[in-house]
Order: sequence, then C-alpha cells, then structure tokens
Amino acid sequence: MKYSRLTKEQFEELHKEFINFLATQSITADEWTNLKANKPDLAEMELDVFSDLIWEGVLNNAEYLEHFAPQHMYLFHLNEENMHAIVVNVKNEDIDITTKGGYSWLRDNLMDDSVEFLQADKAYTEEKNLDKFKMIEQGASITKGELYRYFYDIIN
Repeated sequence: MKYSRLTKEQFEELHKEFINFLATQSITADEWTNLKANKPDLAEMELDVFSDLIWEGVLNNAEYLEHFAPQHMYLFHLNEENMHAIVVNVKNEDIDITTKGGYSWLRDNLMDDSVEFLQADKAYTEEKNLDKFKMIEQGASITKGELYRYFYDIIN
C-alpha cells in the first residue's frame, strides 16, 4: 500500500465510488460478501487498492497545503515542478497562533518585529504525491490557498 487505508467514515462517504470500483473489477455485491467472509486477505487488498486510488486522485488535485504550529504557519503552493513555501514565524512565545486569540494577534500585528516571513522552493522527490501525503500525515491540510495567496501578495 502506497498511502494509508481510508477510515471507515471515508469508506462510508465513498460507498458509491467503492461499488463502481468493485464493478470495474467484475465483483458483484454477492461476490464481495463472499470475498469478505472467505478470503479476507483478498478483500483487504481490494480496500487498500481502492484507498490508494482515492488518495492518488486527491493528491493529484491538491494545489495548496497549510500547517499550523504554535509559533509557525507553513503555507505551500504545490506547483508542477516544486512546492513553494511561505513560512510565517512568530518569535514571541507568548503568542500561539493555533488559538483564536493568537491568530487574531497575528492578523493585527503582521508588521511587528516579532513576525518573520520566509519563502523558499522545495523540489519534489521522484514521488511527488507521496511527498504531499507525508506532509498531510504530519498535520498539513489541503486548502484552496486563500491564506497562501494573501501572504504571497504581502511579501512579494
């Protein structure tokens, strides 16, 4: 398995897509029930293959990632050739931007001396989608890029 298996909730949400996936493999509902009961390893493998297909589609379409830590905001634009990162560092340890109050402080004090902006390009490895997935596993979220574009405009 390349990524991780979808959760039970995700499988429930993608129930129709999973049925279509099984149909493309010529597996009927009765055969799926039989597979789960009599060949659980094969059924598990089908779940894994479906999970990887879903992740591939999601990762192929992801354009932006965000990751917040108490004093850091990491914003990524997932370009075709590389990732462009914008990092917002808050050098005041009393401010936690993962809280509503800390985030409000940052919004109101962007030009404060304790706020630092950095940016850099990062090359992908040979497995671009796996690079994206690892970032998600570490806590990044796929977004529409509004924060990235806001900060990009401020610092460029």
